Amino acid sequence: MNEVNIQFLSVKKAELSEFKLKLQDAFIDALVKQFGPSHSKPIPSDEDISKSFNAQGAVINHIVLGNEKVGGVVLNINNETQYNNLELFFIYPGSHNKGLGQATWKAIENAYPETRVWATATPYFEKRNIHFYVNRCGFHIVEFFNEFHPEKDFTVNGEEGDSNLIEQGFFKFEKVMKP
Repeated sequence: MNEVNIQFLSVKKAELSEFKLKLQDAFIDALVKQFGPSHSKPIPSDEDISKSFNAQGAVINHIVLGNEKVGGVVLNINNETQYNNLELFFIYPGSHNKGLGQATWKAIENAYPETRVWATATPYFEKRNIHFYVNRCGFHIVEFFNEFHPEKDFTVNGEEGDSNLIEQGFFKFEKVMKP
C-alpha cells in the first residue's frame, strides 16, 4: 500500500455544527448497515458530542488527505498524566476501505509521542471497529461494560457512564505506548 499522508486541520468554532452532523451521519451509517434503517435518533447524542467537544483537553480536528476532508477526530489529551483518549473517530463512508483509518491512527500516535496510554470505547456490535482497534492499531480490550458489569456507576474516558450503553454493551480498549 502506498503511504497515505494524513494531515489534521483544527475545527473552527463556526464549523462545529456541521462537523457534528457529519460525525452523526458516519455513525448512523454503521448502525443502519448493522441493524437496518429503523434507527432514527442521532448517535452519538448531541449531549454526548457536546461533552466531548467541551471537555478539558479536547482536540477537535478534520482529517485531511490532500485538500479533501475525509473524516474527523476528537481527542482528549491530558498533558499531566499522558493517559489520552480517542473520544470520537470517523472516516466519511465514501472514503472507507482506502487505508485512511490506519494512516490516521499512525498520524495521531506521531502527533502525540509523549502518550503513555491511549484509551477508547466502541459498542459490542461494531465488529468493524473492534477489528480495526485490535488487529490494525494494536489496542487491547480491557473491559466489557454490559448489564452484568459489577459497576453500575462507571466512567469511560473520564466521563460518567451512560446507562443506555450498559444495556447495549460496549468494549473499552487501551493501547500502552510507554510503561
